Amino acid sequence: MIVAPARDQTRARYSDESGWAERDGVRVFWEAYGDAPTTFLLFPPSPISHARIWKAQIPYLSRHFRVVVFDPRGNGRSDRPDDAAAYSWWEYVDDGRAVLEASGAQDALVAGICDGGGWALMLAASDPAAVLGVAAIAPFVPKLPPFHPNYELYSALEPLDTDEGWAKCNAHYWRRDYRAFLEFFFAQQIPEPHSTKQIEDAVAWGLEGGPEPLILADLQAPPPWETESDARELLRRVRCPVLVVHGDLDNCQTRERASAVAELTGGTLVALEGAGHLPHVRHPVKVNELFREFGQSLERRRM
Repeated sequence: MIVAPARDQTRARYSDESGWAERDGVRVFWEAYGDAPTTFLLFPPSPISHARIWKAQIPYLSRHFRVVVFDPRGNGRSDRPDDAAAYSWWEYVDDGRAVLEASGAQDALVAGICDGGGWALMLAASDPAAVLGVAAIAPFVPKLPPFHPNYELYSALEPLDTDEGWAKCNAHYWRRDYRAFLEFFFAQQIPEPHSTKQIEDAVAWGLEGGPEPLILADLQAPPPWETESDARELLRRVRCPVLVVHGDLDNCQTRERASAVAELTGGTLVALEGAGHLPHVRHPVKVNELFREFGQSLERRRM
């Protein structure tokens, strides 16, 4: 067992197991909660955050499932490789598979937020025996249009003559003032009123990773495929049930992209009115119920 550091001493639920899954010299930290027969693996997002982004789901879902979470390479207690190739999308998918194996699970329900939603779908497409179902919140699937217009305003890699608004989504700005970027970004992604605590948490989690892993992962890592047709073909290979959740105030992923994911996988789209990009953070009761009902419906099918 690993003793939680001081910053985690106020957790509502402590892990029952924890450890590292190691691949090619990179260690990925994972935790498991509960002892139910069905495992629910929660993918993290990009290195902009870590497993604590699921802190509002873990105590509730672990009453019904065995919940497994992990820190992405580049944040939390996982390693921080220094080359972009180590942050490719398939590396994160393989990390999820390795965490399942290290935690003793043969298969699992799988969920993810944004990039993590894409990784969950990729795991389902590439290893169908390991995935019972996918619950994807605002899933990002590269090359699947349309992109959110916020990300088309400025270059992410070239120096800019402004740092106002979405110009902060730029590698040079991240290196100058990463905290200011995180404060702007999460205020946009959690736009609901009275969200100060949730934004402060998200900024703190982002600061544990730093700008360099995010630059490597989000801006310089090689794409998982080259064309929109490749993205659509991968989604058509997903054979398990899929739940897609999308907030109508999302400033990161478009409703059209969420609809396309649901359509191509034969899944169900649930639109949340008045919710931003992180509804599981700001509206945990609703998302927890959706996840529980989805998971239990799949368990009933297995009986």
